[in-house]
Amino acid sequence: MSSPEPAVRAARNGPATPLTVAVTGAATGVGALLTERLLAAADVKRVLALDERVGDAKGAEWHTLDIRDPAIADLLRTSGASRDASAHSERDRDHEGPVDVVVHLALDLDLEADPAARTAFNVRGAQTVLTAAAAAGVRRVVLCTSAMVYGALPDNDVPLAEDAELRATADATCVGDLLEIERLARRAPRAHPGLNVTVLRPAILVGGTDTALTRYFESPRLLVVAGSRPRWQFCHVDDLVSALEFAARERVDGELAVGCDGWLEQEEVEELTGIRRMELPPSVALGAAARLHRLGLTPSPAGDLAYTMYPWVVSGSKLYEAGWRPSWSNEEVLAELLTEVAGRHTVAGRRLGRKDAATTLGAAGATVALVGTAALVRRARRARRR
Repeated sequence: MSSPEPAVRAARNGPATPLTVAVTGAATGVGALLTERLLAAADVKRVLALDERVGDAKGAEWHTLDIRDPAIADLLRTSGASRDASAHSERDRDHEGPVDVVVHLALDLDLEADPAARTAFNVRGAQTVLTAAAAAGVRRVVLCTSAMVYGALPDNDVPLAEDAELRATADATCVGDLLEIERLARRAPRAHPGLNVTVLRPAILVGGTDTALTRYFESPRLLVVAGSRPRWQFCHVDDLVSALEFAARERVDGELAVGCDGWLEQEEVEELTGIRRMELPPSVALGAAARLHRLGLTPSPAGDLAYTMYPWVVSGSKLYEAGWRPSWSNEEVLAELLTEVAGRHTVAGRRLGRKDAATTLGAAGATVALVGTAALVRRARRARRR
């Protein structure tokens, strides 16, 4: 799937008039952090917070609903009365009116979620938000996917330009959902002239996140597939929130990558973490990953391994040209990640409890990737015999 050449505009001084911004998924995670940040922005007059429950942000206008509900169009068009009267602030009453910008962050990226239900929520949610925004006269929708949509391939440029072809497949966790959201984003301006769609694609996200790639650093050995040469680029959640605010305040648009400056080689990662590698032939690593996933023992399909084998780092040049800079380095984010995952134990993408960890890691020793895989397969066989 090839990327069009988006028209990127850097409006360094922000919007001419104060904005009304709606944030979906505002009660938790990135959505909650962005909501707080927008409430403090001088050029944002109102913040609508949309989620299935009310969050902690004071001063936001809270609306509780399923993001797939078409009624969201009415909220975006008028947005005058909060469904939670206690959260409807004096600031809201003074500035009622239509929404200017929607930042859509209501995504389910839980590794343990049912894949079909997760896809139904993610794709239908994005589709509903885009359609509702167009119907309500919203001028801009900001979406967040991942740099994973570029694909991890041995012939990727290092770094990838933001207009590089999206060559990912749906073989890795959630990537199929993100690719479909990208397709919806491209179609929306053609279907709804006048609607601007901005897409942010963060590198490996760190900061209260749980993904197949953060779990890679929970293993007692770093699995390295023989013959591969991965590069590691991170994005701290604080920098993603900063970039989302930048887009919401109309300082930049188009398709934008977000990440730390540069990247780390595998050898640098091993030196910084102090975790030694376990190198496996491709056939063994990929075969074991596929088998474990097929047996339901791990949440990660074999496609996730590609992102630890081949480069998919991005330049982030468009945000840079607009005046944005990350506040975290790759080294700093990696250190933060190690602090977050301390005490967790993962083998082949499966997080183990204390009892599991003591048994599996004690048996595995220096060959944890191989022996851990075998232990999980044997356990599954015993369970089927009972």
